[in-house]
Amino acid sequence: MSLASEPSAGAAGLNESQREAVLAAFAGVLDASGIIGGGSPDAARYLHDWTGDYGGAALAVLRPATVEQVQAVVRLCGEHGVAIVPQGGNTGLVAGAISDGARPAVIVSLERLNRIRRIDAANFTLQADAGVVLQTLKDAAEAENMLFPLALGAQGSCQIGGNVATNAGGINVLRYGMTRDLVLGLEVVLPDGSLWQGMTGLRKDNRGYNLKQLLIGSEGTLGVITGVEVKLFPRPANIETAYLGARSFAEAMALFGLARRVCSDLLTAFEVIGGECIPLAVLSNPATRVPLADEWPVHIVMELACSAAIDGRALLETLLAEAFEAGLLGDGAIAQSRAQAQAFWAIREDLVEGQARRGMHVRTDLSVRLSDVPRLIDQARAYVAADWPGWLPIAYGHAGDGNIHFNVMPPLGLAPERIREEGRRLLQGLYAVARDLGGSFSAEHGVGRSRRDVFLAGLAPNQRAAVRALKAAFDPQGIMNPGCLVPPVTNLDQ
Repeated sequence: MSLASEPSAGAAGLNESQREAVLAAFAGVLDASGIIGGGSPDAARYLHDWTGDYGGAALAVLRPATVEQVQAVVRLCGEHGVAIVPQGGNTGLVAGAISDGARPAVIVSLERLNRIRRIDAANFTLQADAGVVLQTLKDAAEAENMLFPLALGAQGSCQIGGNVATNAGGINVLRYGMTRDLVLGLEVVLPDGSLWQGMTGLRKDNRGYNLKQLLIGSEGTLGVITGVEVKLFPRPANIETAYLGARSFAEAMALFGLARRVCSDLLTAFEVIGGECIPLAVLSNPATRVPLADEWPVHIVMELACSAAIDGRALLETLLAEAFEAGLLGDGAIAQSRAQAQAFWAIREDLVEGQARRGMHVRTDLSVRLSDVPRLIDQARAYVAADWPGWLPIAYGHAGDGNIHFNVMPPLGLAPERIREEGRRLLQGLYAVARDLGGSFSAEHGVGRSRRDVFLAGLAPNQRAAVRALKAAFDPQGIMNPGCLVPPVTNLDQ
């Protein structure tokens, strides 16, 4: 489960003189603060992921400050045969932005490309550098009384370019869609160093192949995203949030169906949390207080948003009254202030931090049809109970769009090497449960390096041929994020 290696491995295949020549070439196009040696302590945060599960290596960390510098870096990498690993906020969970050190590579961090370029209020669009932190982008939209709805737990540190490269999801997919549904245009440095400019502000443009959609979710394997143009929405005047308790995930999904019929597209989020997750939220934040009178097997955080012309509170109260009457709810509370609403959401966010604090564990990012969500959780729990006694399964996620994070915590005190070995086998079983239900092993986290083999194994021969052709057409030298999403071009048929 780890890609850990020594930092110097990032120069594998280069002798000392070649290494010095490559670094000198980079120094010719970047200022002093734009280059961090791969063996420097300052490089450590770029070479390990947020979880600590994955570590890598690089010849250097490059921090271009302009699009032209990105182009120059990409051209030099092509000339010297050095691989490029684009990196945003490094908040991913699948080792997509961590070089494995198998060949000479540089991390290209976009953090210095961090300008909001333009907000067009009349067109409801915003243009930004790829390195703009998501929260900064959201704040810029809010300052213009507009909304950018992508919402993630890591939004204070992840970057919009990384969100686009991985097609990030989050809590508002139910109403607004994935990141690809929010992007109007891109600016991308292609592997030959040329700049593909696709930011036109057009909502309807039917001129041939949609390269933008191909680049979204490509995880840095086809180019380096340097600019993004996104859709903005009217900022909701009323936001209503409820924290609810249900007896089962089946009842929770029945409640979701009722909520969709009553609230229609005003429903923005519907999150489910297994009762077993609450101690993890408390581990992260001992001050956690669940706003329910009793313990419940399933907790729900739901939210609706609307304009001032609509009485959102009355609509929510109508929904909950119908739900109680139908026997779909056991308890519930409606937030009386934004502070209270934030406290409800903090439980959902803190349980993720609590897992990290507890230690190594098995993480999944599964998706199935909405009707199969309860079946997925029941079958996954049964599998863990039967085959992995002592491991603790926890289930939570974006039930409104069929995405469940079914994670499993190892027994306390289990040695790390056993966690890795047993965890790999356990994970394959969970993927099989989702696959048998016609689901996906990657709903919103991407493929990266950690799920590459699972991705390839699931491709039909014609799909694999298409992947091979696309990768070869865009990146014939194979320098763009090698090992991520797909293996090197020459190995795609293996």
